Amino acid sequence: MISAYPITPQTTVVERLSEMVEDGSLKSEFMHVESEHSALSACMGASSIGARTFTATSSQGLLYMAECLHYASGGRFPIVMMNANRSLALPWSIYGDQRDSLSLLDCGWIQVYAEDAQESLDMVIQSYAIAENLKVLTPVMLNLDGFALTHTYEVLEVPSSEDVDAFLPPFQTPYKMDLNSPKNMAFSSGPGDNMQFKYQQHKAMLDAIDVIRDVDESFFRLFGRRYGGLVEEYRCDDAEMVLVTLGSITGTCRVVVDELSQEGWKVGLLKIRFMRPFPEKEIMELSRRVMAVGVIDKDISFGYEGTVFTNVNSAIAKARTGILTMNFIAGLGGRDISRQDIRQMFLHLQEGLLGLEKNSMQFINLRVAIDE
Repeated sequence: MISAYPITPQTTVVERLSEMVEDGSLKSEFMHVESEHSALSACMGASSIGARTFTATSSQGLLYMAECLHYASGGRFPIVMMNANRSLALPWSIYGDQRDSLSLLDCGWIQVYAEDAQESLDMVIQSYAIAENLKVLTPVMLNLDGFALTHTYEVLEVPSSEDVDAFLPPFQTPYKMDLNSPKNMAFSSGPGDNMQFKYQQHKAMLDAIDVIRDVDESFFRLFGRRYGGLVEEYRCDDAEMVLVTLGSITGTCRVVVDELSQEGWKVGLLKIRFMRPFPEKEIMELSRRVMAVGVIDKDISFGYEGTVFTNVNSAIAKARTGILTMNFIAGLGGRDISRQDIRQMFLHLQEGLLGLEKNSMQFINLRVAIDE
């Protein structure tokens, strides 16, 4: 069952799905609803009777769903939702940053971020296999950078329906409303029991780590593509400085890392694919091998720092002391992050290693004078 309510730049996704349902190429119920809150509510209702469900949203629409996000994760409904990352008002902007999804990291959903069109398509398929695993039963939010991935075209391989069916059999769960096997679902609990349910959610999120790796490996065996689980390292074997990325900016960073490597720099890239569950062990291990880590944040927790940096820096602090870490705030409101901007980030890291005084948080390409 697909529930749909339009919001830029998500609308193209549900429009194409509606066309596929209409021409018969996709066998699904397509439900038009009156709001984003209703879209996720409808998914919960359908999921509670054992249907596979999908919806999509963006930005203010995701915030309107916020109440339902907690309902869906607490109810253990394995919904898959695409979120087209877009900046939040005010000022109004239809362009992309990641403040919408990162502001909801604590809602109990698995959060995955795609780099390109192929990964976006493949991760829809993988997300169902992850969410529906009985060890997990946790909804998945698949985040695509708005416009960069939702409105551009790339050549990709579309798997056949037969191969997808072989990889992802029909959804079966014992945890559904059933007259022959009654269940109590979406109930209340008092202080004596509530923490136990929250612990089960937390444990399921941690159990998802192994499931994510297993699903990725199974996907590779059938389709010939793998994405490396929670993170992907690029040219990190002998790197002294590493940039941490999230989403489509990773592609541009790969180009700059290649260029700088040819110029003799020892640089690498760590692509975070899943913000929840968080790749703590992978980041701790990498931090023991490098001298400096920079984190690109298309987000900021006003008055402090970027949310990705907070998470990464926490993991590094558990692994070692003395490593240089810097937070680069960039791309807010959809502002382009250029190859030159990324070079500047590596230069900031290099100057920091040389002992030049640097603020730990840098606004990249701000264009206005600010007081230090």
